[in-house]
Amino acid sequence: MRWGDMDAYGHINNVQLVRILEEARIAAFGPPRGAGLPGIEPEVPLFNEVPEGTLALVVEHKIRYVRTLEYRNVPAVVQLWIGAVKGASFDIHYLVQDPVTGEDCVKASSHLAFVDEATGRVLRLTPEQKAKLAPFMAPRQTH
Repeated sequence: MRWGDMDAYGHINNVQLVRILEEARIAAFGPPRGAGLPGIEPEVPLFNEVPEGTLALVVEHKIRYVRTLEYRNVPAVVQLWIGAVKGASFDIHYLVQDPVTGEDCVKASSHLAFVDEATGRVLRLTPEQKAKLAPFMAPRQTH
């Protein structure tokens, strides 16, 4: 959390929470090809290993604000897991917790797909991509 992420009510703004979800997703699955300079390998090198000309795009976000996330000078805790994996898309689920109290603050999910940059067509997940996701799948979660 950053000081500037707070809104006038003194808690982390809802738009900034979507950015926190993005940061957690990129930390876990790697930055998309061509973005920034190399760093450490993510736990699941999924986005940074897509073929040239393939985009990893968010199709939909679902966010439930359970309680306000107050600003603290330590990082929020974000747990991620994989939900449904379909032929051409998959879900990432998130649980954002207060880093001091451990209370659940945000439950969210992102539906993602890989898209061919030149044609705009959705690409089917490869068996290798599905295999990378499989160890991080959890039982179906409800929001």
